[in-house]
Amino acid sequence: MASAEPTRIEDPDDPRLADYRALTDPALRKRYEAERGVFIVESPLAVEALAASPHAPATRSLLVGERRAERMAPVAAALAAHGAAVYTAPAAVLEATAGFALHRGVVAAVSRPEPVAPAELLAGAGTVLALEGINDHENLGVLFRNAAAFGVDAVLLDPTCADPWYRRCVRVSMGHVLGVPHTRATAWPDEVAGLAATGWRVLALTPGAVTLVHRAPPLGPRQRAAVLVGAEGPGLAAATLAAPGIEPVRIAMAAGVDSLNVATAAAVALSHLRGPLLD
Repeated sequence: MASAEPTRIEDPDDPRLADYRALTDPALRKRYEAERGVFIVESPLAVEALAASPHAPATRSLLVGERRAERMAPVAAALAAHGAAVYTAPAAVLEATAGFALHRGVVAAVSRPEPVAPAELLAGAGTVLALEGINDHENLGVLFRNAAAFGVDAVLLDPTCADPWYRRCVRVSMGHVLGVPHTRATAWPDEVAGLAATGWRVLALTPGAVTLVHRAPPLGPRQRAAVLVGAEGPGLAAATLAAPGIEPVRIAMAAGVDSLNVATAAAVALSHLRGPLLD
């Protein structure tokens, strides 16, 4: 077991800080994180969620600014119990290492989990949020937060979606990326159509639909269902909407408004469909 008492680091070039270097350089981080098999969790709330998640044993290290050390002491102890190294550093060292003013002052480096096969993930799920072409990390993070709020069992991403383990996505999700099971589809939209073929109800949000989502029958307590959303702008691909068994639905909006933010739209739909089950 690693010590929960943080080791002070005063040199931004210290090799123990390698996982946290240049966090604002997307190309460098993508290459580094792929090679090292690591992802970054940033902010006190997200790191607290990490400590309570199934990923806690995979935490490599925790880096805490001096001003946050007291608040994060219980979390540091919990992660150290799993073998994580705990470091602390002055604000100037944090900024020089990360490449920006890390005002939240708390980051953790975690080993990436092995991908789960879609069939394995979906086998035990009752409600799924399926995402197509979501390439904005903040939207993706809010979608995971919404999924947690409405009791979604799993998130299925298409091959073009952004990386849910990216630092900004994890932070914006308030750490819910760590708690909501997810995986990436390999055959899209075949895997979504396959759900409909096996009795799932698959609802696709699109402004061109005739059926209003609030008039669609709510989900039954044992009904398996997937809510499908696409990227802002292009929306869901024509091939996806045309897949067998897909039910296009739309959200009622005032005249002259084309659409909602994708995460907002998903929240509205999930509230209508899942809300009665959460009362």
